[in-house]
Amino acid sequence: MSEPMNVLAPEHRRLRIGDAWRDAAGGATFAVEDPATGKTIAEVADADVVDGLAALDAASKAMAEWAATPPRKRSELLTATYRALTGRSEEVARLITLEMGKPLAEARGEVAYGAEFFRWFAEEAVRVEGRYNTAPAGGYRILTVPRPVGPCVFVTPWNFPLAMGARKIAPALAAGCTTITKPAAQTPLTMLFLARIMEEAGVPPGVVNVVTTTRAGEVVSALLADRRTRKLSFTGSTEVGRVLLRQAADNVLRTSMELGGNAALIVCADADLDVALDGAMVAKMRNIGESCIAANRIYVEEPVREEFTARFAKRMGALSVGHGLDDGVDVGALIDEAAVTKLDELVADAVDRGARVLVGGERPDGPGHFYPPTVLVDVPEDARMLEEEIFGPVAPIISFTSDDEVMAKANDTEHGLAGYVFTRDLQRALRFAEGLETGMLGINRGLISDPSAPFGGVKQSGIGKEGSHEGILEYLDVTYAAIDLP
Repeated sequence: MSEPMNVLAPEHRRLRIGDAWRDAAGGATFAVEDPATGKTIAEVADADVVDGLAALDAASKAMAEWAATPPRKRSELLTATYRALTGRSEEVARLITLEMGKPLAEARGEVAYGAEFFRWFAEEAVRVEGRYNTAPAGGYRILTVPRPVGPCVFVTPWNFPLAMGARKIAPALAAGCTTITKPAAQTPLTMLFLARIMEEAGVPPGVVNVVTTTRAGEVVSALLADRRTRKLSFTGSTEVGRVLLRQAADNVLRTSMELGGNAALIVCADADLDVALDGAMVAKMRNIGESCIAANRIYVEEPVREEFTARFAKRMGALSVGHGLDDGVDVGALIDEAAVTKLDELVADAVDRGARVLVGGERPDGPGHFYPPTVLVDVPEDARMLEEEIFGPVAPIISFTSDDEVMAKANDTEHGLAGYVFTRDLQRALRFAEGLETGMLGINRGLISDPSAPFGGVKQSGIGKEGSHEGILEYLDVTYAAIDLP
């Protein structure tokens, strides 16, 4: 397990800039570790500002020709990428598990999900439309022409190292934009492999550039300060998102921000408890709970609280923990030591305030960044885990007695990314759909992400949408021409 499956040859662990794989200008590298063992699995180039601007040079140089490429040709290249990813899914999945920690089955799911963005936006590329119509007052015509916004900078997270890049790169290329991606330092290998796949699929040089670095602040700031950059898309914490929005404001950049979440999962007394339990397990434990749309707070109506809690705790306690490449593992390693420490602190804080641990709650001995599936009850409203994004396999359960009560509690957060409601009452479901302050809502369903659906939040959970038809609009400006025609 010391090498990344020989998928990435040493020359492809360097920066992808223009038509070349190159070392960082200063020759620096950094180590990528397997979070399940703490051992180094690869060394990759560590870019500085010079390298970031070189990538912008390449993206700017390629911009005009790529924008002029016929939509059908762009579509075919995205389709070729989809097929290549699908054909090499096992290699990509094992690479994701090695550098990120999630179980192999989860990694395979991410590859299928990420690849689907290339297929979806291959279809959207040929459906970008303007309009031509008579002005209401007559005398002239209105012509609108969509145009690519220009070179785009992408900052992607470690929790879905393939899918989050695919969700940005695919619509950008479909719209005719060139790209520079700065992947998370913990998981750069998957994005480098994607760049290699896209190169082999025939995507022209300069259209997809990848800059790996441990100096993200310096490199990204320099890119955003350059007037050639016209778009920023970021997935990550609200705190970092605020910083990037301030920097993007100086050049009035188009921005798409998919930020933190604090999702409430609500189980009503009239819910089908089997459906609710299945949904809660998915919403809480998908990706080891390291997901911005993970169920962060589980509210259960009092008449079914005891039964739901007992059954949920039993299922959480039955999950196996181990290296993601081992057979039968349900819960892999968390990304790093800081993630484990945070969970320890959140659980300790809740217990100090009166919560009880039913399952888990103590990290195991031995190497690797592991934390067991954990369920807490009697969690008080002032516990940190009800305010902060947990981002791990820890589930607090809180009871409620009325819809108005739980609606108010669910909305009492700066975040508004996702939520979940389980009920067999249609009118009740619709009231929650209209009353919950979220950009996305799962009704009797714990899995809501889909390339054909608009992904994004409200309040401080983000700006803009990714996926669906709305996703390509984020990469298009509209030129309006008034044509004199009496």
